[in-house]
Amino acid sequence: MSSYNNGSVNGPQQTSEDIMAHSYKHIISKIGLDPFYSTKDGKATLFKADCRNVMDSIPPGSINMIFADPPYFLSNGGMSCHAGRRVSVNKGEWDKSKGIEETHKFNLEWLKKCQNTLTDNGTIWVSGTSHVIYSIGFAMQQLGFKILNDIAWFKINPPPNLSCRYFTHATETIIWAAKNINSRHYFDYPLMRKMNNNKQMQSLWSITAPKQEEKIFGKHPTQKPVTLLERIVLASTEKNNIVLDPFTGSSTTGVAAYRLGRYFIGTDSGKEYLDLSVKRLNFEQRTKHPVKEEIKKVEKDIERLVTI
Repeated sequence: MSSYNNGSVNGPQQTSEDIMAHSYKHIISKIGLDPFYSTKDGKATLFKADCRNVMDSIPPGSINMIFADPPYFLSNGGMSCHAGRRVSVNKGEWDKSKGIEETHKFNLEWLKKCQNTLTDNGTIWVSGTSHVIYSIGFAMQQLGFKILNDIAWFKINPPPNLSCRYFTHATETIIWAAKNINSRHYFDYPLMRKMNNNKQMQSLWSITAPKQEEKIFGKHPTQKPVTLLERIVLASTEKNNIVLDPFTGSSTTGVAAYRLGRYFIGTDSGKEYLDLSVKRLNFEQRTKHPVKEEIKKVEKDIERLVTI
């Protein structure tokens, strides 16, 4: 559970769910902006704003987990391959590099703000390719994060390399880190083990790219598969925890968090992608997508083992 309760007294009738709901509402009220969107049950909220400004308003020590997929700064006029066709790698002004010094300065700035919002035992996951992940890792070391794992996400069936001068880019790195060296981070080891055929889950994850049904409302150029985010949310949060995505894009993090019974805050400066996020979250609301049956079964198995 979050250590943050904005100074309220926890009465005897309050459950952990009540406390987290109150904390979430307090965080939203402190941001000081009208939400771009909020689910009817108030468990997922989007803001159209620079994440750095939003995080300045979030009370320190109030977020349990952050997933960030920051700009990779890949928009350099090059070409790639998508569905067997040559396509431009340019994604927009937000993805254009201003040089390695400016990129690292930017990474230090937003990561520091993330660190401030995390609970004492909170964790952050950051995804990136070779173009940005080394800056991310170094910035984390400079800021005093405790790096827990570097996950190698193996993209099954990656697009071919058109130049034939490099190995095909088939992986992304996801760094998982705790707030600092003193953190006692949450990790649902039993669930991860059960999900991996009762074997310790390794840091190499083979997960396919987003499926077609994940793109029925449109797609984001760096969209992540829901399966990937579900695993991350399940591994590092408890039910009713608060999850933040500062570069929410099409809100795959939000879909996974909402689906799994967590509270969610997402920020993005692009209306086009926030509109896509709204459609996806509205769909989740309408269908009330349950937690996967196999996950329910795993949780029951764990409870049974604990009582033996």
